[in-house]
Amino acid sequence: MLDWKKVLEFASKESPAPDRIVSKPDHEWQEQLSPEVFYVTRRHGTERPFSSSMCERFEPGQYHCACCDSLLFDAHQKFDSGSGWPSFTQPAKLNAISYHSDDSHGMQRIETLCNCCDAHLGHVFPDGPPPSGLRYCINALALIRKN
Repeated sequence: MLDWKKVLEFASKESPAPDRIVSKPDHEWQEQLSPEVFYVTRRHGTERPFSSSMCERFEPGQYHCACCDSLLFDAHQKFDSGSGWPSFTQPAKLNAISYHSDDSHGMQRIETLCNCCDAHLGHVFPDGPPPSGLRYCINALALIRKN
């Protein structure tokens, strides 16, 4: 199980190696993705809080990257954080996510990216529920839910 110490280690050194790498030029991503998904995932944007019904859905399933379809999260790790974005306590696999220090907007945070295609997902924080204490705060536009 990942904890905050391991997340910080990944962010300061190197994230786990991905199972595969998906790389495309921006014009191909723009052709594939809606403008909103492109903005969030490829331009490191953030959707408005509470703008997606995905925050309120807790049925079984898996959450995949909206860009490359890589498995990122399982519904069993999803919880209601009240933040306005879908939140998870763990990724589906240790190497599903890459971690990067983010000092933008006058804050110190850990940015989460899809480890396969570098899509911006959101951020991870050390204020989640036990046992991991992690809260992966993820843009719903970066995710596709599958049964």
